[in-house]
Amino acid sequence: MIGNYHLCISGGDSVIFRSEEDYIRGFNILALAVAETDSQLYAESIMSTHVHQCVRTKDIYALASRFWRSYTVYFNNRYGRKGHLGGRPFIVELDGFYHWLTAICYVLRNAVHHGVAPTPFAYRHCSANAFFRKETGKIEPNDQLPRKSFYKHLPKGASCPPGYKMDKSGLILRDSVVEVVDVEHHFSTARSFLFYMNRLSGEEWKREQEKDGCGLPPVTLETIEGRSSFQSLSEMLANEHGRFNSNAMSDIELCTMIDQQVLPSLGWNSVYELTDKDRLLVMQTLVEDFSLPARQVRRCLALA
Repeated sequence: MIGNYHLCISGGDSVIFRSEEDYIRGFNILALAVAETDSQLYAESIMSTHVHQCVRTKDIYALASRFWRSYTVYFNNRYGRKGHLGGRPFIVELDGFYHWLTAICYVLRNAVHHGVAPTPFAYRHCSANAFFRKETGKIEPNDQLPRKSFYKHLPKGASCPPGYKMDKSGLILRDSVVEVVDVEHHFSTARSFLFYMNRLSGEEWKREQEKDGCGLPPVTLETIEGRSSFQSLSEMLANEHGRFNSNAMSDIELCTMIDQQVLPSLGWNSVYELTDKDRLLVMQTLVEDFSLPARQVRRCLALA
């Protein structure tokens, strides 16, 4: 039976997308899993430590398994790592017009809640910019790759469905995967979409969902994040109000510095080659020399 779901997979307090290439591969692998399981993708956001998706599918576990197993193989090969990556999928069933709309909004606004972007549209690793492109003045990139070059950015032996397009960076274009027409129909107008993208969390969202009468708990920031977030609910709400340091180093920037500068200078290729003692020494240096938050450094060094 086909159902609507919110799917979240988390690395807990460890980074599972360390580089731009990881984000690209992550979305490409998701796009293939959506097609291979005959599912539909309505919204997604890839964060450094977890991923969120709103999907319609007949088998949410098959979709989650196919996506995450393939990404784990890629990640383990890239970083010389072994074993499972991240925790068990966190799944919320969705039913009703406003439940669905609210879940889509929270997924698209995830970067705002985590303080890595001031608006959903400033974060390129989610599908917020796929909707109402004409009305918001967004133009599809002209520098697309020919299909014969797609294989370089996909798992070995994989092929893209006919309608998928890819930009020069190797990223499958989100608006060739996401159900753009259905989502736009749900919001009705670009003005309505912009209103929801900027609307603050609060009781109004819950009251709106009561109109559905579906008997399910309301979708909230807390239910969407579940056990995925390394941040508290109060921290995420403060981020939503813009109370965060926009100049702070992001996880991807810190991971890039660690992977491309710090580790090579010490003769290592990956954080997963280090013992906990080695990681603690690197952590101490980064915290003292760059005045970085210890918790962020631990996260980027995969230090439990």
